[in-house]
Amino acid sequence: QVQLVESGGGLVQPGGSLRLSCAVSGSNSSIYAVDWFRQPPGKQRELVATVTTIGLTTYTDAVKGRFTISRDNAKNTVYLQMNSLKPEDTAVYYCNMDLQKIGRLWGQGTQVIVSS
Repeated sequence: QVQLVESGGGLVQPGGSLRLSCAVSGSNSSIYAVDWFRQPPGKQRELVATVTTIGLTTYTDAVKGRFTISRDNAKNTVYLQMNSLKPEDTAVYYCNMDLQKIGRLWGQGTQVIVSS
């Protein structure tokens, strides 16, 4: 069974950093585009960052200059480096990948809490 396995969430103080990972399990399919979403408590899920097949990246304004999305094709893994974290970054973070011959899959989500 093909799954996306997320890791790296946790509790961090304001100004701190976390790196989220999203790895493909159960398949060697190539990764096309990847999105990171987040869902703050009581709010709708929102798109945070995207990396395309050729490595082009886009970010929502709220995280520009603080978050970096990257991919390691050899490891079939995508990362979200989050720096200068703010309380408003608190959310469950989800990766969404477009996989060759499989289509779009969601990760299980990882909780990020930014609090002192």
